[in-house]
Parts: sequence; structure tokens; C-alpha cells
Amino acid sequence: MVYNKQKKAHKSKINKFLVSISFIGSAGPIRFVVKEDETVSHVIEYALKCYAREGRLPLLGSDSSYFLLYCPYCAAEAFNPCGKIGSIGSRNFVLSKKSDAQSLGDSVGTTTRKISGRWKAWLNKSLGLMDPSH
Repeated sequence: MVYNKQKKAHKSKINKFLVSISFIGSAGPIRFVVKEDETVSHVIEYALKCYAREGRLPLLGSDSSYFLLYCPYCAAEAFNPCGKIGSIGSRNFVLSKKSDAQSLGDSVGTTTRKISGRWKAWLNKSLGLMDPSH
């Protein structure tokens, strides 16, 4: 009986709060309760699982290392994945995919040129336009 009282007392010390995570390109936020000592990466993983379980579109995948969590009011810098969610001070977040430049370590200029070159080639091919230099 003493053990149960100690266990209940320990549970009451763990602070929990409701977070709201919006996904870029999705209809609305997902809300769930987290412990304040959870890491940001764990919250991202759980948010992706909830998103997939609800069958939302667009499909995002389940690898949390490809995503960043931001505060919607000051989205200048993403939160540290190893940081504690309770120390951030915000309860509303935005989840977005990392850009190709961040995930590959390339500079933004070369990545943009590569993507725009592929896009132009796809457009020309789909419209049946030929490049006269070839």
C-alpha cells in the first residue's frame, strides 16, 4: 500500500501539456499531450505517427530526421532535436521537411540550379519541345 502511494505521488510530479502541431500543406493541426521532459525528436516522431494514422495528405513518411520543428511566431531557427519540449515555452508548432540543402549539406545555390534544371527538362520533355542544340 505504501508503494502505491509513492507511485501515485511520483506520477503527479510529471508535468504534461497539450501541443498543437501544424504540417505545411496539410488541412489542420494535430493535437496531443506530451510530457515536458520529452525531446523534440520524440515529439516529431509521435506527430508523424499520428499524422499517418489519421490518413492525412500529403504523405510525409515516418523518418523524423527529415523534419524540423519551428515556432510559428518566430520561425527563424528550428528547435534542437535533442532539446526538451518543455523548455521551449511554446505550445504551438509547425513541422516542415528539411530542404535539400540542409539534408545533403549542399549550398542553396547549386541545389536550386539542379532542381530548376531538372524541372525545365521534365517540362520540355512532357510538352514535346526539343532542344535545337541536340
